[in-house]
Amino acid sequence: MTRKNTALKEHILRQRDMLYNMLLDPMHRAARRCARVWEEKPQLDLALVKSLRQVPYCSYLYAMDLNGIQVSANASQDGLIESDFRRNRSRRPYMQETDPDKEMILSGAYISLRANRPSLTAVQKVHVQGVHTGYLGADFDLRDLPITKELYTEPGRWRQIKGDPAIRAQVFEQSRIQSSLDDQLDLVLPVLEELVTEHGAFQVEIHFSSSRATLWFMRDPYRYQLADIDELTDPDICLAYPHHPYPGEAQIPQQSIRPILQTFRHLRFADDTIYLRAGSINLFNGMVGLNFSCDGSHYIPHEQFLARDSEFWNGI
Repeated sequence: MTRKNTALKEHILRQRDMLYNMLLDPMHRAARRCARVWEEKPQLDLALVKSLRQVPYCSYLYAMDLNGIQVSANASQDGLIESDFRRNRSRRPYMQETDPDKEMILSGAYISLRANRPSLTAVQKVHVQGVHTGYLGADFDLRDLPITKELYTEPGRWRQIKGDPAIRAQVFEQSRIQSSLDDQLDLVLPVLEELVTEHGAFQVEIHFSSSRATLWFMRDPYRYQLADIDELTDPDICLAYPHHPYPGEAQIPQQSIRPILQTFRHLRFADDTIYLRAGSINLFNGMVGLNFSCDGSHYIPHEQFLARDSEFWNGI
């Protein structure tokens, strides 16, 4: 079963609500200012330039008729862009989202034509003497927009992600081949446990089929370290990394590292057709990552992984 990341979607919706509320008043004021000179393009362009300074984070501001044809130049931070006069915007994503019941909409993110970057647009109705006459468009580069102080955090629940369909279609025609790492697990797993519990490795990815591991250390978290089978089977590798106390903020208890690694072993050898290709541990997420021969991936809280009482284990 694949679960959609509703927590991420909810976080995005909160960000959009914040931006929408921030823009309601300045866009309404800009529309009223432009409505007074709607039929006079030079004055309309000047009204857009003036309004641009009052619409926060706006890159471009422009006026369109009811058919999405631009009736003004583009007002930008560098002045007017006359080449966009009479541009047909009717097929752009934001014009497909206009709502007759709403005075303003904030579009979903899309890739802009001019900068080829993620952007979004606010579209505000313009009324001239009480009649809906056109729209005001305000473009925003996502790079320029603020976010709330509440940063998104990955939810700590089991997630399953399907992999390459071509691999899944051939899964029953393959069989696990013993790797060099498989032959040396009795030595490799204690070395990895030591690196995590005593030397500051907070994320470890073990690639069983290709006999390697990728490690991230507390002392240098922005760069990963790659260890091949020769290094993983040499306990002297621990001498290369200074001792580091087990982090107090870790979501995985120190005493759980060995059982997690031993459970990786179980999944590696439990079946010769559906077998573990790679397993990962992240101390701060509190999650265990698994990638199987069918190319399916699972991310599961370490407690559920060790308890073996979750939907993940019921499906094995």
